[in-house]
Amino acid sequence: MPAILLVIDNPKDWPLNIEGVDVISSRKYLTDPAYSLTRGAKVFNLCRSYRYQNLGYYVSLLAQARGHKVLPDISTIQDMKFTEIVRGAGEEMEELIQSVLEKEPHGEPFVLSVYFGQNVESQYNRLALALFNAFPAPFLRAQFRHDGDKWLLESVKTIAASEIPQDHFLDVLNFATHYFVRPHKAPRRQEARYTMGILHDKEESKTPSNEKAIKKFIKAADSMGIEAEILSKDDYGRLAELDALFIRDTTSVNHYTFRFSRRAAAEGLVVIDDPESIVRCSNKVYLAELLNCQRIATPPTLILHRDNWESGPAILGLPLVLKQPDSSFSLGVIKVKDQAEYEREMERLFKVSDLIIGQAFVPTGYDWRIGVLDREPLFACKYYMAENHWQIYDNSKKGDDALGEFETWPIDAVPPDVLKCGIRVANLIGDGLYGVDIKEVNGKAYVIEINDNPNIDAGVEDKILGDEIYLRVMRTFLKRLESRGR
Repeated sequence: MPAILLVIDNPKDWPLNIEGVDVISSRKYLTDPAYSLTRGAKVFNLCRSYRYQNLGYYVSLLAQARGHKVLPDISTIQDMKFTEIVRGAGEEMEELIQSVLEKEPHGEPFVLSVYFGQNVESQYNRLALALFNAFPAPFLRAQFRHDGDKWLLESVKTIAASEIPQDHFLDVLNFATHYFVRPHKAPRRQEARYTMGILHDKEESKTPSNEKAIKKFIKAADSMGIEAEILSKDDYGRLAELDALFIRDTTSVNHYTFRFSRRAAAEGLVVIDDPESIVRCSNKVYLAELLNCQRIATPPTLILHRDNWESGPAILGLPLVLKQPDSSFSLGVIKVKDQAEYEREMERLFKVSDLIIGQAFVPTGYDWRIGVLDREPLFACKYYMAENHWQIYDNSKKGDDALGEFETWPIDAVPPDVLKCGIRVANLIGDGLYGVDIKEVNGKAYVIEINDNPNIDAGVEDKILGDEIYLRVMRTFLKRLESRGR
């Protein structure tokens, strides 16, 4: 039985023939026992309606129950019903919307048809792909209106095959064939049991794994029967085809990485970093409260707001460190030397967030990072401060000049209090992959922060374990994939 199924109310509404794709009725998919037994099928639901408890709804619902990869899934169907979610998606792609539609007349609504992430007019393809990524479904119709100032995304709906204009069918055939066949992708190896996407932006300078490490992850996955490939932020709509997602981009809640993680988790993929870990680790206010409630030693810390910020220097002393809650790679982390600088920076930071982290400045020559995976230590590094700077990263410099030196340590050589603290703190977050930053002062461990996507770079974190560090990560994925199957 073909692995690709087009499910439609009436197959006569789909006059296109695509090699390797089986077109069946929704009733047959729901009632024929053979489809319940099919493993690994990709289901494209082209029913007329996905209204609650009708045939189209049940096709997506039962596809997920059968372990099939389905577009659209129930989450997408529900998302399109909520004005707030559609409006939020429009806000995220606002710059793209204005750019693509800037020459369209403002008087009438603008309607865009999206077929497998493309439009029959190529000038709209960037916007079509963004809509497909936000609402992964084979056929979409988006409506925009101009409010006198800018274009707004008003609604997104699925459309049935029977609603496609006849003069679009040749284009739709081309789009569908390209989507299903993917001539740019090498055929899947016979021995590959699972598929994995590694989300990684090659153009971004500060990613948690360098290119050599990414290749080693792919090789390690391959050795375990996991076919891994690199995903870009434009591959959101492909998550339904995969079994696992490994995020090797810098994560944030207000970022495409979180959408990928959330969607992957909803699809039932094994995912690292999981959305809950991203939410918890990407906000330093949450971490400060968590560490305080768990009585974990940290440098003296205050959550600053408009009612208490003036007392910050008196309590923490000067100089002190201010942290924007969602900062990463030392960005949004400032050391202020005096009262005037403190007041100036607080005024600026309050424009970004209502809560700011203030922390006593504890100078050390290095920070420990304890890498933890699946509640067990994975690596340990000492990261030294950048030359003539108080942080590991000096964002005023570029390349290697921006980084301090490092030492990678065997796990059993790490000071016991530092190692124990790192494991304990990571386990407060979850069972994913974490990096716990710790300052060691007079033999005592003080936690600075917890990262949900710690660096694993070839030539740095793998200095002790070598290729074994990549194998350990992939063994964790394999264990969870096999457990999910049971």
